[in-house]
Amino acid sequence: MAQPRLLLIDDEPALADFLANGAREAGLDAVIAVNHGDFRKQFVASPPDIVALDLGMPGMDGVELLRFLAEQTFTGPVLIVSGFDRRILESAFRLGEALGLQMAGPLEKPVRLHELEELLNGLRPILRTDAQG
Repeated sequence: MAQPRLLLIDDEPALADFLANGAREAGLDAVIAVNHGDFRKQFVASPPDIVALDLGMPGMDGVELLRFLAEQTFTGPVLIVSGFDRRILESAFRLGEALGLQMAGPLEKPVRLHELEELLNGLRPILRTDAQG
């Protein structure tokens, strides 16, 4: 069976690499998008099983990507990883749910590897079902 695919976007390359490596440790095929245009292209070209996104990035924000994912009727988990205040993270989480997305997390920066792996491992049963379907 193919590994579930994670598409992630973060404006900090070192953190994007950290998240991708953590996802790989949890058994996912992690792909990093370098900007929102790249994210959209990669999403359309090869829809992922799970998405991880930062809320604050140059030229756009995570809320725009939440709306994009809803427009694409994305059914996989959406993980928010951000350094924003907890109230902002919770608001974005609720917005994602209101848009019909399956929200996971959020994870606050700085992200701890064990928290990331624990969250991703908790999503494995959902991802296996989606990947097989």
